[in-house]
Amino acid sequence: MESLEGEAGDFTVTLRERPRYVDAAKCIACGLCAEKCPRNADDDYNEHLSKRKAAYVQYPQAVPLKYSIDAETCIYFQKGKCRACEKFCPAGAVDFSQQEQVHTFRVGSVVLAAGAEPADPSALLHYGWGCFPNVITGMQMERILSATGPFNGRLVRPSDGLAPERIAWIQCVGSRDTHPGADGYCSGVCCMYAVKEAAIAKEHAGGDLDAAIFFMDMRTHGKGFERYRRRAEEDLGVRFIRSRVHSVVPDEAGSDDLRVVYVEESGAVIEEKFQMVVLSQGFKVSPEVKALAARLNVAVDPDGFIGTNCLSPVETSRRGVFVCGCAANPVDIPQSVTEASAAASACASLLSESRHSLVQQKLYPPEKALTPGEVRVGVFVCHCGINIGGVVDVPGVRDYARGLPGVVYAADNLFSCS
Repeated sequence: MESLEGEAGDFTVTLRERPRYVDAAKCIACGLCAEKCPRNADDDYNEHLSKRKAAYVQYPQAVPLKYSIDAETCIYFQKGKCRACEKFCPAGAVDFSQQEQVHTFRVGSVVLAAGAEPADPSALLHYGWGCFPNVITGMQMERILSATGPFNGRLVRPSDGLAPERIAWIQCVGSRDTHPGADGYCSGVCCMYAVKEAAIAKEHAGGDLDAAIFFMDMRTHGKGFERYRRRAEEDLGVRFIRSRVHSVVPDEAGSDDLRVVYVEESGAVIEEKFQMVVLSQGFKVSPEVKALAARLNVAVDPDGFIGTNCLSPVETSRRGVFVCGCAANPVDIPQSVTEASAAASACASLLSESRHSLVQQKLYPPEKALTPGEVRVGVFVCHCGINIGGVVDVPGVRDYARGLPGVVYAADNLFSCS
């Protein structure tokens, strides 16, 4: 967003759209452009654990599912030659002539849902992130465990692709810390995502995996959160160690293993050997959000988040401009959804007098009459990892569906959403 002019109920918004160099109306997401592209680039979505092509779709569930070309890595934009994607695109969707466009809209209110960014652990040298390949961030662990991640959901460590036997999670990285590179506030989400990652890692690897979480305080404040933590500890065997981690150092044996040096509650200094260390990052305000707040003339709090009032948590200092999620404060997904609903309701209340004044009738195509002989049903049953597959005989459901009237195809998938 470039600018916001006017007042509540009658804003003029100026937006800048960057070119994707692919005509979204023509692109059929066949993937040939990425398949034929010769240039590899770091995959930001997979937290630089894998490569993508210069012609790419950001992630499998992207909406709309349309490819784009990264001008910063594309050979044509760098050297003036190649254009393999244009040559092989069956829909003729590649368009290198696209330029930036500026759009202007009249709106009644604005909701800022710009999010935050993970804390950068590179300044915390004692943890070794960026120096040791098997010290990873919480976001990288999320991608490793994902079925669409760089290792297709297999729990392996980055250095050699071997399955780890012991993994440590270090909490409050970038949060609750006054050292350079960190912030004093609690980010509120790190405890629970570490517990979730440890539980999923145990499920992926089996009971032999030693998962240890090093924490100052375990803040399980949400509904059912403490019960989830206790299940991880008592049923799955995740270790919870109240301590302050002093440093992460290489193993003396010269392998890619790591040693975590920490002080336990008694004051004793302990060393433990792990194959991987996960840094549970907090959230911080991105420079883009700070710049956006300045352009929109919206106040920020001392930590840089967009300022709100405790009695009106989605209202900013500018009337008609609302905020939700991590742009205002570090929150988890359920809280972000709650705040988004509140912001939408606040917009509706503000604009209630104008409701239905610009409504257009939606036209639907005529319905097609179907006779029983034309019914063709496809059935797709999802395992959802162990969430469904652990309690439902998915292959049995698939085979049963094949015998139902009208079913012409039935299949089961490990992760249908991916």
